[in-house]
Formats: sequence, C-alpha cells, structure tokens
Amino acid sequence: MDDELERATAAAREALSRAKAGASARGLRPGAAGRPRRRRVAGEARSTSAADDRDPQLFGASMQWLVADRGWDVDVAVGGVMGRWSRVVGEQVAEHCEPESFNEGVLVVRADSTAWATQVRLLVPTVLRRLAEELGEGVVEHLRVLGPTSPTWRKGARTVRGRGPRDTYG
Repeated sequence: MDDELERATAAAREALSRAKAGASARGLRPGAAGRPRRRRVAGEARSTSAADDRDPQLFGASMQWLVADRGWDVDVAVGGVMGRWSRVVGEQVAEHCEPESFNEGVLVVRADSTAWATQVRLLVPTVLRRLAEELGEGVVEHLRVLGPTSPTWRKGARTVRGRGPRDTYG
C-alpha cells in the first residue's frame, strides 16, 4: 500500500509540474485565474512600503508644488499682499486707499478722496520699498494712485451728448 501511495504521489507531482510548465509557457501564472502575466516596463515604479511621491501628500505641499509648477508665484504673492494691505502700508493709509489691481508690474491703488490720493502719491517711494521687502525686488515696479470715481449721469442705453443735468441742484 505504501508503494501504491508513493506512485500516486509521484504521478500527481509530475502532472502538477507539467501543468505549471505549460501555464508558464503560455504566460500564465498559478492563481491568476487565466490572466496573462503583466510584463514589467523598464523604469516602471513599483509600490513599496517606503515613502515616495505617489503617497498622499499634505495639502499645503501640494499647493506649493502647483503654484510653482504653473508659474503663479508672483500672482499669489501679490494676492497675499493685497490681503495684508493694512499691515504693509499701515492702518491709517489703508483706511483711505485700497489696492484695486495688479498687472505686469503695475499696482493700481484707489484712494477715497483727492486729498488722500495726493498724500499716497507722496508716499509712493516708501510704499514701493515696503512692497519690495514683502514680495522681492522688481515684482511691483510702479504704483499708480487713482482718486475717487465721479458719479455718472449716463443711465440706460441711449444718452445725449453734453454736460449732463445742470439744474439738478438749483
């Protein structure tokens, strides 16, 4: 009986070995349920337990990478200064003027009165120096100070040329 068991075991091992060799020749691997073996591409990254750049990243680090990759460094820095305007120019000046836009090195600031517009124009070198400290040299090249906007009398699609209403306050 032992002899019979040994022959059956040997036959089973031989059959298993032939089946594995045949599957391997066809590109199949045991336990893959008929799926062909995936060939490894040269330079392909393998997943390991070590940390790599495919792992989940912190939001701040991802945003810094995105800003640097897209070349938005200057725009983000200027946006940050616009958000901290009162700390850059001081509380008193910030109460009376606010940044309006930034385009190609020109920062446009609007004052709430002509007197404050004149005052801020006198402070332009100081403000430019502070902006250079905050943003770096050469980011803001010019500071354009605008006064308050005047009311418009143009209402509707059709208007008449001329000086506008003259007897409104009489």
